Amino acid sequence: MKQPSKEAKSAKVASRPNARLPAKDLTQVRAITATANARTSSKALLLSGSNAAAAAESIARELRRDLFRVDLAAVVSQYIGETQKNLDRLFAEAEANDAILFFDEADALFGKRSEVKDAHDRYANIEIGYLLQRIEEHRNLVVLVSKSRFTLPVALQRRFSIYRFPPAD
Repeated sequence: MKQPSKEAKSAKVASRPNARLPAKDLTQVRAITATANARTSSKALLLSGSNAAAAAESIARELRRDLFRVDLAAVVSQYIGETQKNLDRLFAEAEANDAILFFDEADALFGKRSEVKDAHDRYANIEIGYLLQRIEEHRNLVVLVSKSRFTLPVALQRRFSIYRFPPAD
């Protein structure tokens, strides 16, 4: 396997034990992975909660796939069109390596969608729209994580399978 680009760092999850997750979370991870390969609709997961990042690593381990942790600072560019090029490279690399893309702090990403007041707002919204389009077209699993419980707009909720870690009782 080739080394991931600067936009994505391989998390090398195969060697880490599942001990970081409580039994209830592991049960939910196994339920997610049991259906992950059979999914024909949403291949995007939104995980929230204090154990969400560990759950993403466990999902990759259970599926025996590399987990590419996306460095948003390396992906998002101030130059018009560069963010889309970086995303194209990132998604192509993940597909070539049959890896799972892992976006940590997803609330920061979707918090950028706003009312357009100037050209910067317009391009920020375009970039988020492009990211959502790439997620929908991507043939592999994409995991977005938020440590806090945040609410997605209804238009975005239908694009993701949403899970809470730890799960609600």
